[in-house]
Amino acid sequence: MNVTEQLTVFSGSEDYVASEELTGAVNVAIALEKPLLIKGEPGTGKTMLARSIADALGKELIIWNIKSTTKAKDGLYLYDTVQRLYDSQFGEGDVSDIGAYIRYGRLGEAFRSDEQVILLIDEIDKADLEFPNDLLWELDQMEFFIPETKETVAAKKRPIVIITSNAEKELPDAFLRRCIFHYIEFPSMDKMEEIVRVHYPDIEAHLLAQAMDEFYKLRSVRDLQKKPSTSELLDWLRALMLSGITPERIADEMGLPFAGVLLKKDRDLDTIGAAGKPAQRSRSIF
Repeated sequence: MNVTEQLTVFSGSEDYVASEELTGAVNVAIALEKPLLIKGEPGTGKTMLARSIADALGKELIIWNIKSTTKAKDGLYLYDTVQRLYDSQFGEGDVSDIGAYIRYGRLGEAFRSDEQVILLIDEIDKADLEFPNDLLWELDQMEFFIPETKETVAAKKRPIVIITSNAEKELPDAFLRRCIFHYIEFPSMDKMEEIVRVHYPDIEAHLLAQAMDEFYKLRSVRDLQKKPSTSELLDWLRALMLSGITPERIADEMGLPFAGVLLKKDRDLDTIGAAGKPAQRSRSIF
C-alpha cells in the first residue's frame, strides 16, 4: 500500500465541509485499515460523513442502522429456517442446500462485495454493551464463520468502516483499541457559515449574520435540555427564507420566530422565554 497516496484520498466533498483534523482521521483510518469511530453531538454530521466519503471516493455505501435490539449476528447472516420449512412442505426446490437459505446482513454484504465499499455502523451505542465486543473478531480479521454451512466468509475487499456514536454509553476498551477515534467538535461560527453556504449559497448575508448570532446566543443559554444542532440551524434558515422574515425581525423583542424548528422540548421553550427571548411556537411560512 502506498501510504502517501492513501493519506490524501479524502478531502471532503461538495456538500460536506470537513475540518483538516477530520479528513486526517479519515485518511489515517483508511491507511491503517482500521475502523473510524466518530463521536459528537447529534446533528454534527457524523452519518453524513460516511455518505461524503462514499461520494468522494466513488464507492458504494452500505448502512447498518443499530437499534437497542440489534445483535452482532444480525449484521452477519440469518439462516431462514421458516422459508426452508415452508419449501420442504410446499415447494419443489432442493431444501438440502442450506446455503440457499442464508440471508446476509449488512456486514456480510460488505464482505461479499467484489469492490471495496464504505460500511457505516450507525449509532453503535444504541445496542447493548456486548454488541461491540461481539464484533471484535469480525472487524479485526474481516471474516466470520457460518456453522450451518461450515463456510467461512472472508472479505473480498476490506471495507472502509465508519462507526458513529452519540456517546449515550461508554464503549468497551477492547473495542476502542481497534479503532481510530475522532470527536467532531461543534462548528465555530466561521466554520458554520461555510457549512451553511454549501447548502444555501444564495442566502442573504445580513439574514445569515443575524440568524447565526441568535443561534449561538441560544446555544449559550444555560439549562437547555437539547441544544439546537447544525441540522436544525439549516432547517431554521430554510423556514426564515421561505417566510420572508427580515434580519431585523429576528432580533426584535416580539419573540424568536419558528422556535420549534430549533428547540424540541417544551421545557427549553420555557427556558429561553425566561432568559428574555420569548418563543413563537407556531407561525405560517406562507
